[in-house]
Amino acid sequence: MPAIAPEIISLGCRLNLAESEAIRAINAARDVVIINSCAVTNNAVSETRAAIRRAARTRPGVDIIVTGCAAQIDPAGFAAMPEVTRVIGNAEKLDPAVWQASDPLVVSDIMAVRATSPHLATSFDSHARAFVEVQNGCDHRCTFCIIPYGRGNSRSVPVEAVVARIAGLVERGYREVVLTGVDLTSYGPDLPGGPPLAVLVEQILLRVPHLERLRLSSLDSIEIDDRLFDLITGEARIMPHLHLSLQAGDDMVLKRMRRRHSRADAVRIVTRLKAARGDIAIGADLIAGFPTETEAMFANSAALIDDCDIVHAHIFPYSPRAGTPAARMPQVPSDVRKQRAAALRARAAIRRQHWLQSLVGTVQHILIERPGDRGHTPNFAEIRLSSGDRLAENVGEIVPMVVTGIDNASLLGIAA
Repeated sequence: MPAIAPEIISLGCRLNLAESEAIRAINAARDVVIINSCAVTNNAVSETRAAIRRAARTRPGVDIIVTGCAAQIDPAGFAAMPEVTRVIGNAEKLDPAVWQASDPLVVSDIMAVRATSPHLATSFDSHARAFVEVQNGCDHRCTFCIIPYGRGNSRSVPVEAVVARIAGLVERGYREVVLTGVDLTSYGPDLPGGPPLAVLVEQILLRVPHLERLRLSSLDSIEIDDRLFDLITGEARIMPHLHLSLQAGDDMVLKRMRRRHSRADAVRIVTRLKAARGDIAIGADLIAGFPTETEAMFANSAALIDDCDIVHAHIFPYSPRAGTPAARMPQVPSDVRKQRAAALRARAAIRRQHWLQSLVGTVQHILIERPGDRGHTPNFAEIRLSSGDRLAENVGEIVPMVVTGIDNASLLGIAA
């Protein structure tokens, strides 16, 4: 008879993924469906509702519990769904006592939360890499973003706790760790002494010498200081893949978004990074059709893909979120937003294809993510075997591969 275990459906960001594993550990012996929701766009909220209905069809009679950002922002709306048994807020979702209770609605004021998560995930199911939450919440108020109302204000996990957690993960066999947060580069000011993200990274590398690979999740480009820059470009154990929160490539749009960087700032930091470490691959979030965006403004954002050599592009048509300033601005028609997003994706695909082609013939050390045939390069290009040979049986192994070609948006390779 199979062991009882929860089904976790994790939507959205890497931080949610890390927290979902902590939730899995808390509910290890329960037969429930837990949906860790996302609210970054209206589509994300719709996907959460669809996941709830799908779970009710496929797991009839099993309790469905909804948590995460969408649940935090609209708890009453999710509690009203007939399929939902309980709604648990972001401030409560890592508290074991809450999961043992039966209250149908447990959601507090997220803006009153000052502490970080009571514990971080220690196991990651079948994932090859471990995701470690080091920061939560956001003190910035971009005009398009609802996430601060789902996550609260910025708060950081103390350096000692992060180092101890990562040391434990390495002892358990993890060879790659990803630092996650809602606004990762805002790490530290709330802690004694105000250690910035660079200090945390330095301490991890110094005190966990057997950690082979460290990744940083999404960074605010304007907050990459010289100390962090030197680590990213000079430390081989930091993977050469940065995802930057750029959002747009036009100065007026950036101003109306209430972003803190200009177009020139974005191009400047990428140019410096790639000059100092040529194999760095740049990813970025870009929003198409932000309110008031003209064709000329859109053209500036499209050109940013080439100007910043963006090869991992996350592109979204603007989605108005009730309660945000941007939702009250003059809107670009929905069909235009979608057309512009499609145009950005097409341009980004061309850029990505050129980048992938440049990797053909190189030897890459691959973290295996699916037994035998699939993984990612250090700069996060997906690669799989181009023959029937098996590369490695164990998820989490790091093996050398020769890149032999490209298939769609993935690399092909053979064992070196």
